[in-house]
Amino acid sequence: MTALQRREQLIAVGRSLFAAKGFEAVSVEEIAATAKVSKPIVYEHFGGKEGLYAVVVDREMQTLTGAMMETLAEPAQGSRQIVENAAMAFLNYIEEHTEGFQVLSRDRPTTDPSGSFNSLLGDVSVRVEDLLVRAFKRHKIPAKGVPYYAQMLVGLMVFTGQYWATHRKMSKEQLAAYIVNLAWNGLSRMEAKPELRYVGEHSSGGAREERKPRGEHVKRDGQNPDDEHDDRSNDAEILTDATADTAE
Repeated sequence: MTALQRREQLIAVGRSLFAAKGFEAVSVEEIAATAKVSKPIVYEHFGGKEGLYAVVVDREMQTLTGAMMETLAEPAQGSRQIVENAAMAFLNYIEEHTEGFQVLSRDRPTTDPSGSFNSLLGDVSVRVEDLLVRAFKRHKIPAKGVPYYAQMLVGLMVFTGQYWATHRKMSKEQLAAYIVNLAWNGLSRMEAKPELRYVGEHSSGGAREERKPRGEHVKRDGQNPDDEHDDRSNDAEILTDATADTAE
């Protein structure tokens, strides 16, 4: 086995062990034993398990970052297409690099490399913020909540992906459709001034009168409430199939 082949073998072994046990639970002895080499070989190539872990994380970060950023940077996409493509890109990575995703998303050492999973999520969130800001401005929705909405969308995909990685009871296409269904239908009915409907204002010492949710109208004579128009359609719809947010 050449030095390059040995290095690749150790990376594969390390990725598998870190994915299964986490960084702290894996020792150089276990890495060497699994690869059927002596400990000095591991130190020779990586200086220790920290160096090996850093290489594994760096490779997985490059793969996932490339897939996500390419998707979010593609021009002339409609908003729903962006959501669908992002969900599929993320799930494709999990399917093709399951151990790598488990390494990125599970417990990390205190000396985590600078290019960590959290750093990647931050980069993705910033890109999502850019897309949302443009859409919010177009529909005259205050942008102060954009950073939070971006974190919500990213978190939705990440935690769903973590669950799916170990509970694959549906295809990635079906799961992507679920993600898009929740994210898209939520975004398409954004309110410019969201309010809680059933929580009282305790600071004043008394409960606020319950607001009737939008769309719940008083029944008129001879009219079926179910046939009434849901006035939520008057709220700003920030995303539509025909709108290409990135085409500006």
